[in-house]
Amino acid sequence: MGWNKDTGFKVIFTDDAKEHLKNILDYLFFELNNAQAAYSVERDMKETAQRLSGIADSLKLCDNSKLHALGYRTIHLKRHRYFMLYKIIDDIVRVDGIYHDLQGYENILR
Repeated sequence: MGWNKDTGFKVIFTDDAKEHLKNILDYLFFELNNAQAAYSVERDMKETAQRLSGIADSLKLCDNSKLHALGYRTIHLKRHRYFMLYKIIDDIVRVDGIYHDLQGYENILR
């Protein structure tokens, strides 16, 4: 698997990851009253998921020893300070969470 693979990984988002995204977009749209920022982050998330489908196995495992042992990796959005926490299961990339770069996420997953 990797960059020269004919077909990419199928990227799926868990319910938790979908909820994280919803909370991020709701915060930007409703709390900050910034529809443009919400739209921009949503577009960046979609582009990152598309990119992930082709490069998921080329990104390194997490530095955190527990997440590393569980097979987790991260991919950062290109234009915003968010990242997706994911693991590869066969030909599927399962995104388990979406976090801000400054958020302490390592202890969230057990």
